[in-house]
Amino acid sequence: MGGNGGGDLESNKSRGGPPAAYYTPSSPYHHHHDKQWTSWLIPMIVVANVAMFIVIMLVNDCPNNHNSTLEGDCVAKFLGRLSFQPLKQNPLFGPSSSTLEKLGALEWSKVVDDHQAWRLVSCIFLHAGVVHLLANMLSLVFIGIRLEQQFGFVRVGILYMLAGIGGSILSALFITNNISVGASGALFGLLGAMLSELLTNWTIYANKAAALFTLVIIILVNLAVGMLPHVDNFAHIGGFLTGFLLGFVLLMRPQFSWQERHNLPVNARGKSKYTIYQYVFWLLSVILLVVGFTVGLVMLFKGENGNKHCSWCHYLSCVPTSRWRCDDQ
Repeated sequence: MGGNGGGDLESNKSRGGPPAAYYTPSSPYHHHHDKQWTSWLIPMIVVANVAMFIVIMLVNDCPNNHNSTLEGDCVAKFLGRLSFQPLKQNPLFGPSSSTLEKLGALEWSKVVDDHQAWRLVSCIFLHAGVVHLLANMLSLVFIGIRLEQQFGFVRVGILYMLAGIGGSILSALFITNNISVGASGALFGLLGAMLSELLTNWTIYANKAAALFTLVIIILVNLAVGMLPHVDNFAHIGGFLTGFLLGFVLLMRPQFSWQERHNLPVNARGKSKYTIYQYVFWLLSVILLVVGFTVGLVMLFKGENGNKHCSWCHYLSCVPTSRWRCDDQ
């Protein structure tokens, strides 16, 4: 989800991308017989997010809705209605927290008390500022287009939305005092799906240990950066776990001996399209997804605060030091 806001808005963390060799046509991970899809959904999501940000800034209308005497001048006033809030209010070059809240930011009280469940989805398409938007959209293009080319728009679209919603649910359960916006939960879902796709399709890849090591390091570094203040790491974790499980369900490939059965001797041909462990991962993942979403939604709409059930979980989103406080929960 990225940035969460209250009195101020801070940046969503920058993300590393997948290993360079992971999805390139010349790499050992790509097979000549795989169908290559034309990527159009991910570019459309990027366009939708940019268009939504323009709408946000038009509604924000800093010159007419902001008291410059008390809080300073709008930034880039030559943009007119599109000019940004003073950097003291929003250092990401974006709107006010009240504008984001009005247009669908995730807020615990709105979801629970006012029954506005649609915010679990709308917040995925809102961003706290230009910096936040650029970081998320560049990451989405880098990761998402390659996935869509390999697995098609239907599977990647389902993955993106469910991971975003999974991130929203976990965020709403643990971040109860601030608003939260951004596509980071969905993006972490794509990273999680890349990891599970590598694991479930282990037999058809070369250099898999190197790819696995690189991908795990990228994920761990990004989750660690998410422990800084004002970054909604619960959305990252929720999105990642959702995407990781969905990868076992949606991105399963036939084993190599089945794919190459027409080019192999009869005794070397695969008897089964998928391996036993692929079926096991698929079943366990479906069960965990159904249970996780059900429990999460039931807890949320009962108005429960996840921090009361897990006294240490807040450290997953922010670790206090002598340089900063953690007061988001």
